[in-house]
Amino acid sequence: MVAGIALVSGVTAQVEAGEILAVTGPSGAGKTSFLRLLNRLDEPTSGTVFVDGEDYRSIPPRELRRKVGMVTQQAFLFPGTVAENLRFGPRQRGVELADHEIAHLLSRAGLSGYEKRDVAQLSGGEAQRVSVARAVANAPIALLLDEPTSALDEAAKSGIEALIGSLVKEDRLACVIVTHDAAQAARMADRVLVMESGRAVRLGSAKEVFGA
Repeated sequence: MVAGIALVSGVTAQVEAGEILAVTGPSGAGKTSFLRLLNRLDEPTSGTVFVDGEDYRSIPPRELRRKVGMVTQQAFLFPGTVAENLRFGPRQRGVELADHEIAHLLSRAGLSGYEKRDVAQLSGGEAQRVSVARAVANAPIALLLDEPTSALDEAAKSGIEALIGSLVKEDRLACVIVTHDAAQAARMADRVLVMESGRAVRLGSAKEVFGA
């Protein structure tokens, strides 16, 4: 709530393991605000979120954000190598990823051999693949994506869509992706939530929401 105005109100949705829920709607609909509420980057003034059956208010924020990973529109990577970026999250909880684990993550992300690559040398699509791999390195149970392809060209966009789809299915992640692109929502999502003025106005399969 900002200046007494609710940015998101009355939105109820459940996302299962291995499912992608796309959240779409016009600019200012509350899509990003809704996403930020899901891992407490913003705090709700009422209502709550359950993560694997547990009220997320009982989970320490750092642990919550490990379980509920997030990828933003711009790839905000730390200075240094790709491998250092992947190791950062697990190190925060005392876990050191072995070289073979880094190699496996990069292979899954389509970046085999990039361990020692400086992130400053990456293309936009490569940087976003590293962002996704960095989120997955924390072994989350859910993945939040805020317009993850809007800054990419069509080829890079297609690659990121395929990467996200494979990771969600293989790792059984509950995934919520915010996108202004209805065609992308239809391609990627099992279900689509349409928001307007901070409220959910439609929820269903892509066919139900967008028509044939």
